[in-house]
Amino acid sequence: MNYSIIAQAAQAAQEAPQGGLFNMLITLVPIILIFYFIAIRPNNKRQKELKARQDALKGGDKVITAGGIYGIVREVQDAAVKLEVAPNVVIKIMKSSIMHTIGKDGSPEN
Repeated sequence: MNYSIIAQAAQAAQEAPQGGLFNMLITLVPIILIFYFIAIRPNNKRQKELKARQDALKGGDKVITAGGIYGIVREVQDAAVKLEVAPNVVIKIMKSSIMHTIGKDGSPEN
């Protein structure tokens, strides 16, 4: 009895059409494209916008760092920024650690 079930399963497996590489690609390519347009492309766009904001920094800009420190840019150097975090307290941080600039209304601009 068990032999007939195994024989039937083996026969069904042999009769099933083989998918092949072409069928696999037809399924895989749309999945990759969807992933690219949903995840990769928007992330690259955000990174470019952040880099442009960091490159456009100038003295007097109010900013927020990646660590959540609010401050005012006092001096911009090549890869660093001097940031005033309290009256007469200036720290030097990497330009890449600045995540947001603060708009005139006091809210972070993305």
